[in-house]
Amino acid sequence: MLLSRAATLKYQDHGREVFAVRDASLEILPNEFVGILGPSGSGKSSLLYLLSGLKSPSSGEVVYDGRTLSEMTDEGRSHLRLEEFGFVFQQPYLLGYLTARENILVVPRASGTGKQADELLEQLGLSAKAHRYPHELSGGERQRVCVARALFGSPRIIFADEPTAALDHRNGLSTVRLLNQLRGTGSLIMVTHDPSMLEEADRIIRLADGTISGVD
Repeated sequence: MLLSRAATLKYQDHGREVFAVRDASLEILPNEFVGILGPSGSGKSSLLYLLSGLKSPSSGEVVYDGRTLSEMTDEGRSHLRLEEFGFVFQQPYLLGYLTARENILVVPRASGTGKQADELLEQLGLSAKAHRYPHELSGGERQRVCVARALFGSPRIIFADEPTAALDHRNGLSTVRLLNQLRGTGSLIMVTHDPSMLEEADRIIRLADGTISGVD
């Protein structure tokens, strides 16, 4: 279970205090697909970074499986993200000197195997591209490799930050459906500005000016 208790993230901008996230309290249940929806600048990505431990709250706390993330060491948080969390970001980041298959296997997740990597490539329609390099793939194919990498080793939570922003609507919707279909028993937390991408979500958390404004 993942909990956020009055988590706040603020910073100084030319002597002015700015809140990226303010007093965010929410609970993510196991095997739940939760969408975080809001316009650009509403704090969606900042909230995702707090929930995943990529950033520490200025106040409040984020608790995962009984552990307060900000109280863990940097090494402990890094190990947690590698072993139990998967990530998909807006731009498909792949290592250019590795093939699609190698970009999946580069994640040192203990439960991941070469067989699972091959199965993910097949499920995502990429078997024929397994030994291609990123520059030989389309944008949609590169993003699907990133999806496979996030799913590799069956993480307990997948964090997706605007994973469809660089795709057209059809490929974007297909990517979200594949993420949801292949996540197994893991939870999916996805940030987007497009409500049509959340048609399969169990819950939608709406954000405005860094504050949770509603839950559907």
